[in-house]
Amino acid sequence: MLPWVASESYQVLGLTLRTWGTFVAAGYALGTFLAWRRAKKRGMDADFVLDLAFWIFFGAFFGARLFHVVLYEPSYYLAHPWEAIDPRRPGYAMFGGLIGAAAVFFWKIFRDVHHQKNWIAYADTLVWGVPWGCGIGRIGCFLIHDHPGTLTHFVLGVRYPDGSVRHDLGLYLSFVGFLTGGLFLFWNRHERRSGFWLGSFMIMEGIARFVLDFLRVADVRYFGLTPTQYFALPLAVGGWMLVRKKRNIEKKV
Repeated sequence: MLPWVASESYQVLGLTLRTWGTFVAAGYALGTFLAWRRAKKRGMDADFVLDLAFWIFFGAFFGARLFHVVLYEPSYYLAHPWEAIDPRRPGYAMFGGLIGAAAVFFWKIFRDVHHQKNWIAYADTLVWGVPWGCGIGRIGCFLIHDHPGTLTHFVLGVRYPDGSVRHDLGLYLSFVGFLTGGLFLFWNRHERRSGFWLGSFMIMEGIARFVLDFLRVADVRYFGLTPTQYFALPLAVGGWMLVRKKRNIEKKV
């Protein structure tokens, strides 16, 4: 069993910083750097990748907040509407962030006639850094323990202050991120067809979230499933279709 380790905030030079926000920011910065570096190595427009990452940040932030407000705590925010736009309030859903990021990505790339025909290549490049960003960002979720799970005797269960041992979804999702990033490095030994990286991430993230959300104890459910689960399976299926479609096209050429 793992001991209870927690951190809500810390101080640097007299300033109080939030642990979760620090890890999320560090993860996003690393993911952006990896995408930028990959773009340079592949002869792509690295500055355009940075521009995409800049705007995607705002889309992801807004989408993550909106998803949580509308689907996880709608009654609370109907009674406290101003808190819905308070960034200090907890409550950001990654799948909402993915939706917001996708919306901004397509908005940006299809406004640029020089890059729109290569949209899948830029999507592949951007998603290259996402697993590592998730792996680091989810450490923040683990340290604030905002995703407690069901009781367990599993070796990676965390002993909570009340003495119970529970799955901790922040920890597991961090592992999923690092595992996906490691697989990306392994698969990168060979050239991959267009759409492979985006589709692979969608498959792995979709399946992982659908399965792991059954372990959650604090999330709202609709007909037995969390809001994320209703989006997780379509995400995985969409990734499989993307990879499958590209494979079939190449077989016909």
